[in-house]
Formats: sequence, C-alpha cells, structure tokens
Amino acid sequence: MSKDADLVKHLDQVNLVASEYLKGSDPSQISKDLDIPRTRVMSLLNDWRGMVANNQAIHNRAREALAGADQHYSGLIKKSYEVIDSADQTNNLGAKTTAIKLIADIEAKRLDMLHRAGLLDNKEIAEEMAAMERKHEILINILKDIASKYPTVRTEIISRLSEITKTDEVLIVDA
Repeated sequence: MSKDADLVKHLDQVNLVASEYLKGSDPSQISKDLDIPRTRVMSLLNDWRGMVANNQAIHNRAREALAGADQHYSGLIKKSYEVIDSADQTNNLGAKTTAIKLIADIEAKRLDMLHRAGLLDNKEIAEEMAAMERKHEILINILKDIASKYPTVRTEIISRLSEITKTDEVLIVDA
C-alpha cells in the first residue's frame, strides 16, 4: 500500500473508534465490538484526541454540542420532575420512585459528559496558565532590571509587589 492509502486507512480507523467512544463506549467495549486490540484502540483514541485538541473549529463545535446536550439533559430532568408532581397528586409511589431514579441517572450521565468534555477545558486552561506564567516571568525580569538600574525606586517596587501578593514572598533584586 502507498503512504496515502495507509494514512486514509488509519484515519478511517481513528474516526470509527472515535465515533464509538463518543457514543459512550469505553475502550474495552470498542475493542470487542470492532475486533481491534485494546492497545490499538487506545492509540487511535490518543491520535484522535491530538487531532481534536489542535483544531479550533472542532473546539467550537464541541462547545455547541456540549451546550445542546446540557440543555437536553435539563429538559429531561424537568419532565421527570413533572412526573414526580403528577405521581404525588395521584399517590403513585412506584412512578415517583422511578422518576427519582431517572433524575439521578440523567444527572450521572450529564456529569459524565461534562467530565469527559473537561479534557478540552483543562488543556485550554493549562495553555492560558503557561502563557500567564511566561508573562509573569517577563514582568519580574523587567522589574528586577529597573530596580537594579534605579536603586531609589527599588524599595517602592518591593513594597508594591508585597501589597499585590499579600504574602511574605521574597523578591531578590540584584543591586
């Protein structure tokens, strides 16, 4: 096979595994259903995560889908509460118990969905934190340079930094 054909075959497998994963199947189940070794399924899922993590259009679609699914779960929960209210009026304990269990199941599925989606959010937060840390280092170096060139403002810089951080953080400035 040519490299292009191999790539197409690989991407088809990635898409097949990812679609099963998005339906809620775990890697072991996907492995059984698709007759692919579990280690290969994990590798394909990692490839898919890498592709998804680097694509802003997919991020936007995922956010929209997540918001839609969250609204859908909220609607289902609202309907379940209506069933509870109706069961209360008719003294139907069985229907009330079933509706309460349904609400718990729906909430569990919603939390699982949000937890899975957290992978996108965690990566974005980590990138933002890294950028903030780089900027923080740059600002500290600028302040150190200014403090070493102008000793008269050194005390003021240290004082102001202490006010902002409200800690006993020690700032070492070369004189």
